[in-house]
Amino acid sequence: MAAGRALADVVVTAADDFWTDRPVFVTGGTGLLGGWLVRRLVERDADVVCLVRDWSPGSVLAGPELAGSVRLVRGDVRDLRLLERALAGREIDTVFHLAAQTQVPVAGRGPLPTFETNVAGTWNVLEACRRAPTVSQVVVASSDKAYGDAGGRPYEEGMPLAGRHPYEASKAAAELVARSFAYAFGLRLAITRCANLFGGGDLNWSRLVPGTIRSALRGRRPVVRSDGSPVRDYLYVEDAADAYLLLARRLAGDAGLAGEAFNLSCERPLSTLQMVRLLLDLMGSRLEPSAARARAALGWRPAHSLEDGLRKTVAWYEAALGVAPVGIR
Repeated sequence: MAAGRALADVVVTAADDFWTDRPVFVTGGTGLLGGWLVRRLVERDADVVCLVRDWSPGSVLAGPELAGSVRLVRGDVRDLRLLERALAGREIDTVFHLAAQTQVPVAGRGPLPTFETNVAGTWNVLEACRRAPTVSQVVVASSDKAYGDAGGRPYEEGMPLAGRHPYEASKAAAELVARSFAYAFGLRLAITRCANLFGGGDLNWSRLVPGTIRSALRGRRPVVRSDGSPVRDYLYVEDAADAYLLLARRLAGDAGLAGEAFNLSCERPLSTLQMVRLLLDLMGSRLEPSAARARAALGWRPAHSLEDGLRKTVAWYEAALGVAPVGIR
C-alpha cells in the first residue's frame, strides 16, 4: 500500500500550538486510533469533545491520564439532531470522524447495522458539519479495505474503490458520501485510508497482533486463523494519530486538499505468518504459530519502524496484563 501523495519527512511535535484551545470534536474516541488521537490532542491543549455511544473501560480514552481532560457527549452518529447540538453548542472548529463498525466478520453476519453506522452515520456527521457555522475542517476515516481486492497490487489513491463485501462496501460508500459533501457543498474535508492498525489499547484479542502477543506472554502457541498467506500492510497507531493531526492542520491552510484521500501505511507488506514470526522473534519466543484452524502533499511518514512499533506494543500489553517483561530484542 503506497502511503501516497508524498507523505514523507514531517512529524507533528508537541510544540505545535495550532491545537491550543481549538475546539475539536471526535467520534469513535473509545476505539484504538480514536483513543490515541484524543491523547495527542489533549497533549497539545486542544479543547476536546468526544461522542461516545458505548463506554469501553479498557480503551485509551478511559485511562487516568485523560480523566477530566475531555468532555463527553453520550449518543450515536445516527442521531443527526444530537450531532447538530453538539457541534453548535460547543462551537466546534475541527471534526475527526472515526466512529464505525470496524469488524469484518460482524459486517458479514449483520450488514444492515454496519451500513447504518458506517454510511448513514457518516452522512449525519457531515450534514451536521455542513450546517454548523464554526466547523472549518473535517477528517473522515476510511480504510484500505475500500479498495477491495487489488489482485496483489499496491494500493494507490487513484485506484477505483471496489469493495464487494459488506464492510468493504460500507467504507467505499461512506467515501462517496464524503466526497459529495466536499464537492457539492464546499465542506473542507479529507479522507484517510489506513492500513491495519496495531498498538497498545487494542483489546480485541481476535486481531492478529494483540492475540499473538497475549498467547506468547502466556506461553501458548499463537493461532493463525488462515493458511498464513494473506498479505497485509500494517501501521503503528501513534503514527496514524500523528498523521491525522497533520492532515487536519494542512487542510486548514490548503483548500486544495478538500475531497482528497490519503493512504497511510508503513509500506512494508507482510503475510500473516511473517507478521506472527516477526512478533515472536522480537519477544524472544520459541513458540511456533499454530495453523490448526486453517493452514508529498502532507510530508508525513511513520516515526516508528514496524519493529519499533511492535516493541512498544508488546511493552504495553506486558504492563496491561501484569506480566514480567520478556526482554524485547
